[in-house]
This record gives sequence, C-alpha cells and structure tokens, in this order.
Amino acid sequence: MTTSEIPGSALTPEQWRLAEQLSRSLDPMQARWISGYFAGFDAALRHPQPQPASFAPAPARSLTILYGTETGNAAELARTLEAAAKAAGLTCALADMADYKVRQLGQEQDLLVIVSTYGEGDPPQPATGFFEFAEGRKAPKLEGARFAVLALGDSTYEYFCQAGKRIDKRFEELGAQRIAPRVDCDVDYEEPAAEWIEAIVAQLASEAEAAPGPAVATVSGAGVAPASAYDKRNPFPAQIVDNIAIVGRGSDKETRHIEFSLAGSGLHYEPGDAMGIAVSNDPQVVAALLDALGLPPDAAFEWKEQALTIGEALTHRFEITAATPRFLDYWALLSDAAALKQLQQEDRAGERSVFLRTHHIVDIVRRFPVGEVMPQGFVSALRPLQPRLYSLASSLSAAPEEAHLTVSPVRYALHGEARHGVASCLLADRAPPDTTLPVYIQSNPHFRLPGDDKPIVMIGAGTGVAPYRAFMQEREARGAEGKSWLFFGERRFRTDFLYQTEWQGWLKDGTLNRMDVAFSRDGEQKVYVQHRMKEQARDLFGWLEDGAHVYVCGDAANLAPDVHRALIDIVAQESRTSHEAAEDYVRSLQADHRYQRDVY
Repeated sequence: MTTSEIPGSALTPEQWRLAEQLSRSLDPMQARWISGYFAGFDAALRHPQPQPASFAPAPARSLTILYGTETGNAAELARTLEAAAKAAGLTCALADMADYKVRQLGQEQDLLVIVSTYGEGDPPQPATGFFEFAEGRKAPKLEGARFAVLALGDSTYEYFCQAGKRIDKRFEELGAQRIAPRVDCDVDYEEPAAEWIEAIVAQLASEAEAAPGPAVATVSGAGVAPASAYDKRNPFPAQIVDNIAIVGRGSDKETRHIEFSLAGSGLHYEPGDAMGIAVSNDPQVVAALLDALGLPPDAAFEWKEQALTIGEALTHRFEITAATPRFLDYWALLSDAAALKQLQQEDRAGERSVFLRTHHIVDIVRRFPVGEVMPQGFVSALRPLQPRLYSLASSLSAAPEEAHLTVSPVRYALHGEARHGVASCLLADRAPPDTTLPVYIQSNPHFRLPGDDKPIVMIGAGTGVAPYRAFMQEREARGAEGKSWLFFGERRFRTDFLYQTEWQGWLKDGTLNRMDVAFSRDGEQKVYVQHRMKEQARDLFGWLEDGAHVYVCGDAANLAPDVHRALIDIVAQESRTSHEAAEDYVRSLQADHRYQRDVY
C-alpha cells in the first residue's frame, strides 16, 4: 500500500513502513503508552509555545542577572549563567534580589531572572522586598527593556513555580518584552536549566556579534569548569562520629544530635550554613513498591546509556515516595483510570494537589493497578532523588573538621501504614556511628552573624535551635562583645530542652545574656515563643532600637508567620504607632539584613 492509498495520511512511504514495523512489535500496554506520547506530541505541534519576538540588534545593551533564592540553587545557576555570559564575551552584572537597588529597575535593558518559589507560591524570603516593589504601584515602566525568566519550583505544590510566573507576568505588564519564553523547572532542574542558559547566552552573544562594536568570543558552553573541591555534584564521604538522642526518657518527640567528621575534605562553612546529604531510599519502601509493581529487584534496563536494575534505581536514583503531576499523568495513561483522568483537568488543580499530598506513589500503584510495567517507562515518570539540607549546629571554630546536625525524624501514618521521612529516618534508623554518607556544604548568605559588637535576638523552636548553637560557639570562640538573647520553644521542659546544659553554660559565662523559653505542653494553656516575645515587648523593642539583628529558624507554616505578626505587634505597641507603620519598620529591618529567617 502506498501513501496515496491511505486516506488522510501524510506519511511518506518510509515513515509508514516504520510505523507498521513499530505497531507489530507493541503489546497492548505499549500501544496505549505510545498513543499517549503521540497525543501529547500532536498537541505540542498544534499549540506551540509562543516564540520570542525578534529584535533589531542594539549596541551595548546592559545585561543584569537577577536571582532570588532560598536554598542556594537559584544563586548557583545565576553564577553559572554569569560565567557562561562572560565566556561568550558579554558584559553582565550579577545581583541577589535581596541586595538589588530596586530604584535601578527602570534603567535596566536586558534582565535575566532566576527565581525559586517558597512554599505555596511565595517568593524566597530574601526576595520579598524586590517582589513587593516590582508588583507595587511604585514599579517603573519597562518599555524598551527585555527579560527572560527561569523559574524553579516543586511540582508537588499546587502553585508550581509561582514566583517565576508572577515576575514573568509583572515584567510583561510593565511593558518589557521577552527575550525567550519562561521555563519552569521541577526539583530536577539541572538539564532544563542548562539548556535555558545555553540558549539565552547563544542568542545574546549572536546579537552582540551582529551589533556595532568589537566582536565577542564564541560561546563555549553554558557550564563552568568543574570545581576540584567537594560539592553537591561531588559530595564528600563523611563518617558519622556520634549519633545520640538528646531528648529525655518519656518524651513524645524524637530528636537526635549527629556528628560528622570532615577530616581531609577541605570543606569550610560558616554559622548559618547548611549541610546537604545525598540520601538513599529505605529498602523496605523499595521492596513494597516493587511488590506493588510486580517487578523483581534485578529486572534490568538501560537508563541514559547506563545499565541498571530496578532495585538499584529505586534505592539510589529516584524519588519513590511523594507523587508528582508527572507521575500522575504517566499512571493515568497506563491505568486508564477515570478518577486520575479527572484530576488531570485544568480546573481540578486544588483536588489534584490534595490527592498528591495524601497519596504516595505506592498508594496510587495499589489503588489503580495495571498489568505489566516496564522499568524504563516507570522511572521516566519519577524525579531524581534529591539531597536533603540540614542547618548546621556547630562552628568550625569550636569543632574543627566536624559538622553537627540536630535532626527530628519525620514519622506519620498514611492509609493505615507507617511512613517515614527519607533523610531524617535514614539518619535516625540506619546511620549508626562509623556509617559513611555523602555530604556537601550549602552556603546560606542570608543567615549570617553580624559584627561581634552587634546584639542578636535568636528565635526558634525544636530543631530550629540548631544554627543558634553554631552562633554561640562562634561568638564564644571569637570573644564577641555583642549581647545575645535566645527565645526557644519545645513541648516539655523536663524532656525536650535541647542542649540545655550548653545554654546554661553560655548564660553563666556571658556569651548568652538572656534566655526565654516556652514549653507548650507543661501548662493548661499552650505557650509558644511568640507569647514570650510579647511578655518581653519593651526590652525586645529596646534591643531593636539599639541595632539588634533578629533571627528566626524553624517551622514555616506556623512559627515563622506567628513570630512575624508578634514582631509587628510589639513594634506597634512600643513605638505607639499604627500597624502599617510597624509593618514598614519590620520591612526596613529585612531590607537592612537585620531580620533574617531560615524556615522550612
């Protein structure tokens, strides 16, 4: 049969031969999968992404790279972009949104923005001021400016990459034109981010070559030379020296103090930084998922030109607990389940988000069973296993070549089964002394001690006390003269006063000047750190007026907003001013880097 004999066909004879050959080799499940693939391919062809407008070459346009980051990923990508731009002969300025002079926005010509999303659609904490200005009435018109946005996010949240979407939309509203369409990246952002960087730099370099003026160098690639030191891509195998419980007998919480040896690593960190741990999945969770899939652990397949077994892949390579929209799409196609297809609809975003939060991958596999599953197809719907970050609870000044963590393992029940945090329970249950784990240091420049003469106020609950232990060790080692005040909250004084003897020692020798504690389960009414703050409102405001730096570390859902509101109330009460004026006061603390938060 020729192409002309196939009604409606636009295939060439060779294409038709290949299609027939493929169709004869497919089983029913593979045919269903390939049909979904080509349906998506067809949609992409019929509804292409808008292409960037073409621009006449303009000489000597300024180029600024702006980033907003919470954990450091956006900052790392921004530095990679800067290096790639300079390697291409482009002149550019790099700026953190936290430090950027917002009044300069109206003078920008080309803006490249890399920004992550914090929580449910918010910008990173350090970038809040920039977003408030850009989205506010004082934002300048940006006619004549161009921009491109790389958005980082986590697709398990309903408002995926929302911060990037917000700034992308706002710049358009202000009159700027896109250099390229926005790219939204999930937690496995490395490849799409590298492609975006390469494409953007190539386009700008091409324009610069065509513009009047000196020629620019040829683009040599978006990456930078690999560093020789240990980092996220090359973690250091650190040995656990100690792993002990630091709650008393009878506590209904579990908190552990874990010490790693960094001897021979050359790793350096400052108080306020975090340590990343390259984790592996619980063997029992892997076994349960393989059982639900009906796959043996030694089932072999090829992934990115590398031979793997499904057991190895699910243990060390991929996230296998939290379900994502990507996995939902894959399993809806494979299972043909009506309930899953309904969740894919655009108007079901809220229901989809709730479903994904309340169903792990194994729950979906069990609830909507299918026949044979191909290992390669299954892992293609998963995200790469990501490192986990923990605030460091030590200072190198006090513990050379060591890194200490304060970890509370995550344990809960879901669908009648016990579930466990991937990293926290690895550390709690499967990492006794002498265990070796791959680690690296993640810098956190937005959570730093001030000068030794400056007063500090540290506010935290539970494991949020970890960086303050590092702060005190550092100040003690340096003989800092600035006053220190700790507000600490936990459940019970007798069992949950983390590092109690150390705080008492620092109080005795004057390293710590004041300490107010709140143990919520010790009385008839629950008392939290924000209540203690309000009890000490006059003195706390006095410290602020004397130039104190305020730090908040702990739970993002409750602690951080409660403390923030308390701080505003205290300022309004003690300065006898309006709530709006108090908000401006606290906002100025943030702008001056005197109010810093490390929340999770």
